[in-house]
Amino acid sequence: PAMVRAAAKNHQHVLVVVNPSRYQEVLAALRAGNVTGRLRLELAREAFAHTAAYDAAIAAYLQKQLQGDMPFPPAWVMSLELAQSLRYGENPHQRAAFYRDPTVTGPCVGTAVQLAGKELSYNNILDVNAALELVREFMDPSAVIIKHNNPCGAASAGDLATAYRLAYEGDPVSAFGGIVACNCTVDTETARQMAEIFLEAIIAPGFTPEALEILTAKQNLRLLQTGPLTGQSTDGLDMRKVNGGLLVQEADRALTRPDRVRVVTEKQPTEGQLAEMAFAMAVVKHVKSNAIVVTKNRQLIGVGAGQMNRVGSARIALEQAGEKARGAVLASDAFFPFRDTVDEAARAGIAAIIQPGGSVRDEESIAACNEHGITMVFTGMRHFKH
Repeated sequence: PAMVRAAAKNHQHVLVVVNPSRYQEVLAALRAGNVTGRLRLELAREAFAHTAAYDAAIAAYLQKQLQGDMPFPPAWVMSLELAQSLRYGENPHQRAAFYRDPTVTGPCVGTAVQLAGKELSYNNILDVNAALELVREFMDPSAVIIKHNNPCGAASAGDLATAYRLAYEGDPVSAFGGIVACNCTVDTETARQMAEIFLEAIIAPGFTPEALEILTAKQNLRLLQTGPLTGQSTDGLDMRKVNGGLLVQEADRALTRPDRVRVVTEKQPTEGQLAEMAFAMAVVKHVKSNAIVVTKNRQLIGVGAGQMNRVGSARIALEQAGEKARGAVLASDAFFPFRDTVDEAARAGIAAIIQPGGSVRDEESIAACNEHGITMVFTGMRHFKH
C-alpha cells in the first residue's frame, strides 16, 4: 500500500495501475507515446481508492475486535463499489447509481444475480429489497408482493404456487406492476401464475429450468436469484442518509414468538390464533408506520400504511379486508393511543388483536376488547418503520 500511495502521489511522472482491466489501455498508451494527463489522474484516483478500501477493511476489522456490543465506531469508514449506473433516481430528473458493499456475504439484494430482464431501476432496487426482507421472515413456502415499498400481498402455504395465488388474491389491483419475492425455488405452476400479469421483478432463491423458460418469455421481466435463504446476510445495520449526516441503527430482525406474548384480555387466544398473530406481526413490521394489517389463514387481506393517525390506518385495512375481516387477526406496529381502533376492529368482526402495548391508555383498549369479546395480546416490542 505504501508503494502504491507513493506512486499515486507522483502520478505526473509514474503510472500506477491497480485495476487489471486497465492493462491493455495503459500498454496501448505507452506504445503510442500518448499517456495523457487525464489517464494519469484516473489511475492515481483508482490507486488512492484502492488503498483507502484496504485501510477501511483493516479499520473495520480492528473495530470489530474492540467494539464488543457497541457496533458504532467514533469515525465511520466505508468503501463501496459501483455496481450499476442507473437511468435515474426516484424521479427522472434525479441522477442515481447503485453501490455494493464488497464485504457483505449471504443472500441479499447486493449479492443477488440478475438472470434476465431489463436493468433494475432505483425504485426497483428499493422494492426488491423490501420484498426480500419480508419474505425471509417465513419458514413455510411464502410469497409477497410489494408496491411502493409496502406489501400489498403476502401469504404462506404448503406449496409456493398456493402461497403466490393467495398473495395475489389479497389485492389483485395493487399487484399489477408489483415486485414479487419468494422464499423457495420458483416452480412451473408458480411461474405460470406469475406470467399472467405484468410484474416488474421477481426475486427468489432460484428458478427451475421450466419456470425460467416461462418467465424469460416476458423479455422485460427482471429475474433475480439469491441462492438459499438459509440465514441472514452479514449486513446487520440499517443506514439512512440525512442532509449533513448518516443515521445508523441495527436492522430490525426481532421476531414475535407466540410463547413470548402476554395475553391481556379475558378471552384467551387459541393456538391457531397465536400462530396467525405471529404471521400478522411479521407482515406489519414491514409496512410504513402508522401500520395496521389484517390477516386470515396466513394471507394478508388488508393493509393500512403510512397514515398520520393509527385509527386511519385501521379503517383503510379493515375496509380493504371487507367481509373477510370476520374472524381475522389485526396487527399493529405500535400501541393504540385510544380505544377507537379496537372499536373499529369489532365493527368489522375482528376476532384477535396483536400489538406492542405500552400506552398510558392500554386499559381502555383492553376494556374495549373485553366488551366486544376480542382476544388481545401484547408483544412488548414496537416495529416502527419510517
